Amino acid sequence: MDNKNTYYVSVGRREILRSGTDSPYEFVVNATDDEITKLRILFDRNEESEMEGFLIGQMPSVPYHVDGPNQESDNLLIKIYRLIGEIGDEEARNHIKTMGLKPPTEEHPYIDKEV
Repeated sequence: MDNKNTYYVSVGRREILRSGTDSPYEFVVNATDDEITKLRILFDRNEESEMEGFLIGQMPSVPYHVDGPNQESDNLLIKIYRLIGEIGDEEARNHIKTMGLKPPTEEHPYIDKEV
């Protein structure tokens, strides 16, 4: 059985902290080392995807809704919030539920791509 530790997570700053006094945070999670590693990987991949999207965004001929890196970034953000919903404390889980994350649809299947 893996031991769980308390972490303080800021999605906007992509921070995972051991102390709740070091920096502002949005969520408290109780997670194993593996779960925190998975969250860190999602944060890192989201940052890379956002940078690609930023670079492509400098080309006015590419609309947002057909831009692969932006879709991937959206996909990763949804996965980040879903993971926080699984490992978060009660307040975090309740907040994630209010966000209305929808399951993937035929129109938006990229949301369910394995990341």
